[in-house]
Amino acid sequence: MNLLAPALAVAVAVGAYRRGALTLDGAVAAAGVGWVAFARGGVKGAVSLLAFFVSSSALTRLRERRQRSGLAQEKGGQRDSVQVLANGGWATLALLLGYEESYVAGLAAAGADTWATEIGMLANQQPRLITTWRPVEPGMSGGVTVAGLLASVGGAAVVGLAWWLGGGTREAVRLAVLTGVFGSVLDSVLGATLQAVYRCESCDAWAESQVCKACRGANRRVRGVLAVNNDSVNALATAAATALAASSPSVSRR
Repeated sequence: MNLLAPALAVAVAVGAYRRGALTLDGAVAAAGVGWVAFARGGVKGAVSLLAFFVSSSALTRLRERRQRSGLAQEKGGQRDSVQVLANGGWATLALLLGYEESYVAGLAAAGADTWATEIGMLANQQPRLITTWRPVEPGMSGGVTVAGLLASVGGAAVVGLAWWLGGGTREAVRLAVLTGVFGSVLDSVLGATLQAVYRCESCDAWAESQVCKACRGANRRVRGVLAVNNDSVNALATAAATALAASSPSVSRR
């Protein structure tokens, strides 16, 4: 498996790049993450990573098709290296160190957050800021919907089920759901408090970057910390889920 791991990882990354799911640097990062998953995690490591990536990419594509009919989004569907590492970097490090449960938890948090975001954007529900429960615009950092919260359970469970079906323990399903939903909720809390949110001074559109993508005008920061963006929040949330699993008394290092 160790000799086959890099070839499989590169093949999957190249396939994702050719389908437009990854940028070039994203494909390089994904190949590295996949190599570790295949080499250190075996079949269960590979299928859980693929379950997260394939399901998340499919939901993103579905949202993009709906966007053409009116829904808007801040970021494109292609994942770059920063996004790949923000979502899978901590889980990969945990697996390198031998903490398999933490690997599952990190991927589950990324899966739960992605499913919550994509399905929450597709649902015809009013998002509410998780810290105050006041209505916010769709796509606003920290905004949640009932559909999105329920979807986070599915995104986490898919990772745990894939690990179990790949030869892992059944306990991984429960662990994935608990840590995954925890990570997703924490992501929303951080998005509502620390993440920088901007408003365009020209067209009044909300954004998560300093330049308005709608009119290319200058954006004014209205809340959050300047250096904290969506990738930072994703990395913090997956790190917390990974650490939570590692601190569990039932977790053993392999």
